[in-house]
Amino acid sequence: QVQLMESGGGLVQAGGSLRLSCTVSQSIMNFYAMGWYRQAPGKQRELVAQITGGFSTNYADFVKGRFTISRDNAKNTVYLQMKSLKVEDTAVYYCNIRSLVGNYWGQGTQVTVSS
Repeated sequence: QVQLMESGGGLVQAGGSLRLSCTVSQSIMNFYAMGWYRQAPGKQRELVAQITGGFSTNYADFVKGRFTISRDNAKNTVYLQMKSLKVEDTAVYYCNIRSLVGNYWGQGTQVTVSS
């Protein structure tokens, strides 16, 4: 059973920074893509950023230039560094990893940006 443990969410003022972490219970080398999604109240879950096994990255337009996704294979962890946070970034952020046989989600971590 693959388990994902997210951390790093919290309350921050607009313009501030947070770093989210997602640690996986097994080697992330087994997965071809890892990413972060978010879901705000009343809205659908949406992709924020994704990183592949080859370290290629993909970002949603609304976070380009502000967020950076990275991975540490030795620590089985993927990170999301968030800078210049906006009130509209408020959401539950979910970690996601994908293999050829499965698609796995973390429990989510709340990020709240105050004005």
